[in-house]
This record gives sequence, structure tokens and C-alpha cells, in this order.
Amino acid sequence: MTRKTQVDLSKTNKIFFVGIGGIGISAIARMMLEAGKEVSGSDISENEITEELRTLGVEIKIGQGIELIPKDADLIVYSIAIPKYDKEFFQKLQKSGIPIASYPEMLGAVTEGKYTIAVSGTHGKTTTTAMIAKILIDTGVDPSVIVGSMLKEYKSNFVMGFGDVFVVEACEYERSFLNLKPKILVITNIDADHLDYYKDISDIESAFSEMAAQTAEYIVCNPEDLATFRMLAREYGAKVVDYTKYLDKLPELSVPGKHNRMNAAAATAVADLLKVPEEEAVGPLKEFEGTWRRLEKKGETKEGVIVYDDYAHHPTEIKASLEALREIYPKDTKRITVLFQPHLYSRTKALFSDFAKSWTDADRVLLLPIYFAREEADLEVSSDRLATAIVREGGEANAFPDFTSAERYLEGLKLGKGDIFVTMGAGLAHKIGLKILGF
Repeated sequence: MTRKTQVDLSKTNKIFFVGIGGIGISAIARMMLEAGKEVSGSDISENEITEELRTLGVEIKIGQGIELIPKDADLIVYSIAIPKYDKEFFQKLQKSGIPIASYPEMLGAVTEGKYTIAVSGTHGKTTTTAMIAKILIDTGVDPSVIVGSMLKEYKSNFVMGFGDVFVVEACEYERSFLNLKPKILVITNIDADHLDYYKDISDIESAFSEMAAQTAEYIVCNPEDLATFRMLAREYGAKVVDYTKYLDKLPELSVPGKHNRMNAAAATAVADLLKVPEEEAVGPLKEFEGTWRRLEKKGETKEGVIVYDDYAHHPTEIKASLEALREIYPKDTKRITVLFQPHLYSRTKALFSDFAKSWTDADRVLLLPIYFAREEADLEVSSDRLATAIVREGGEANAFPDFTSAERYLEGLKLGKGDIFVTMGAGLAHKIGLKILGF
């Protein structure tokens, strides 16, 4: 998805956001609000983000339709899901007479003219973005930040800075990140994902290659990551920086897991490129406690069950999160029960074998129905079939037709002091974890 709409923010005062409850698009809404623009929007359902935006004075309508958009709006910003999943509505947006821009196009507009640090990669980009943000904020660089989660210290996915640096999480889906022209590009890793859009891993590599080609100064990456290594085969104008060379400079982190040490190494490399003294970067990294829904410890029940929530929805992410938990809770000390909601029929089908093999460090896997996010049902794949495949790989797994039956099963398990309970996935599994904790 290349940049099509030219947005002149100096002439834009009243902006309507379609899909305003999304984690990325809501950050732009916050930014426009802080810039003094009149912001309103719509979403098909309420969530924590819409509730928070309302407290900031944003008028939000629940539903989706052209009639919800003020006729005097200067600009409509829409989620990239709209053209794919609601073509009729998108055609109405195009014919509305009001300028429209996708979220990625707006991201390009708000970062234009800034010293942009774009954090990309199949896994780890949210945490890496947050780590870079913490280092730069705590050391006085005063960056603006857009991240695909909530920064715990700010309870926000957007931080308004007054310096020239803009740190932004850059998603590869539908080549969205090509709207950015970064000075520094971070590539945490490249893996097979979003195969509903990309043909194969080579196609994904080509997108990252295009992104690297429009990066001005530095590409921070791990050249030993196989797909990244292949991508780096061509010449780029930017200098390649190997972030693994910073692993031995890391302090002891508060967040567990090898994957987080790799994220921290990438963040340290960026700090070094911005001339942040090494001794000043150490403190913020030591204090970093993670972000919302990234292996987030939610609390402990009166029976002693420790509850975590994690956004992992790809086999590589599942393995990394469970390995990280086992660093804290070895096999002989705690039992780990995971309630997982697969995200998308297309992803579950394309990576089915990898999903089945992802649960080595879990004692029990409970599967909710696939969170299809407006995809059409695919009868060739289901949580039942995935449960069968997990058992075939030597794991313990059960699938449930709905949330109620899963909750009933959990009640019968009578989890207690020796148990870790993890809600996992990009869907709505986390709501059961909150119920268990009494929220």
C-alpha cells in the first residue's frame, strides 16, 4: 500500500476517524486532539480505547455508516480493514466529497519532516518501540511516539514530544509501512505471517527490501536472521547495523525471555546511533516493565492463581512467551494453563503445523473458537482440529464451542497455588482472565 493521499494538516481542522477504537488509528486521533484539531469518530463496538478517548472529550458513535460522519468534516481517516471487509461502505467514503486517508497514509503525513525511527518486524516491534521510547524520553531526547500498545507509564499509545525525533511502530501488513520515509529503520526479524496478503516469505522479504531502500541513514537488524540475511543481499543507501553486537551491553532486564533481550539490543543500538551515552541508556532499560498485553502480569486470585495476558497470535510468539514464562516458573514449580483464541482462519490454516507444535512449555491448552475479524468462515480449519493436532504432538488440549463452556470447564479445574493461567491471542480471551480476577 503506497502513499496515495496527500494530507495537508495545516488546512485540516475537523477530522473523523472510522475505526477509532483500533490501537494504531486511535494514536493518530490522540495526536490530532493534542494538536488542537476537532476529533470525532466511530467504531463497530466499544472497548477500553473508545472509553478512554471519550474521557478526553472525543465524540464516538457506535456503528459504521456514512450517515455517522459530519458533513462538515475536513478529513476522514479510515482503518485499512475497511476497503477489504466493507467495500460498499468504502465506495461511499470515496464518493462523500470529503478527503479520505488511510491510517498508514496519516502516519506518513504526521512523521513527514521529522527524524523518523520506524520499528518494523514480524515479532517484537511493539516492545522494541516502547523500549526505544523509554530510553529517549528518560534521557531528554523528547521524542513523539506512536506504539501499537499502551505504554504503562503514560497509559497511552501516543506520546507528544517537542523534539525532532518521531519513534513509530511500522507494520508490514499490506505494505503499510511504505508510507514512511525513516532515517533509521529497525527490523527485529522477518517471519512468515499475513499470508492472506503476502504470497510467501519471499514476497514478505520484498516488502522489507522496499522499506530498506527508502531508509536514509541506518538499518538496524540481525543479519543472522535468515530472511533478513536474504533481504540484505541487495545494496542499500543506508548503513546496516547489527543489533546483536549490543547484547553484551545490556543490563539485567525486568522483562523475561531471549526475545526481549533481542528487543533490548535493538533499542540500545538505536540509542547509540542517536548518541545517547551507554551509561544513560542502561537505567531506562532496567526499569522497563513491558507494555499492555505483552506477557502482562494481571494479578493473583485469592486461591493463588497467577494470571497473565499475552497478545501472542503467531507460533513464534507463542513459543517465545512460554519460554519466557518458564524462565520465571520452571516446569517443576508451576503448571501453566493457556486459554488461547486463534486469530484469523487464514493465519491458523497457513501456519497450522507450527501452531500445533508451539505448546511445549505449556501443561494444558484450552482453545476458544477462531477470532475471525470479519473473515469469511473456512470450514477446513477450526479450534477442534487444532486441539487434535496439539494432542497428536504430545500436548494436552481441549477446544470449546464458546466462551461460556470454556469458563465452565475452568471452574471445574479448580486452579490453585501451583498454577499460572495465561490468556493469549489477539482476540477476546483476555476478558476471561479479567473475570477470574474479579474485574
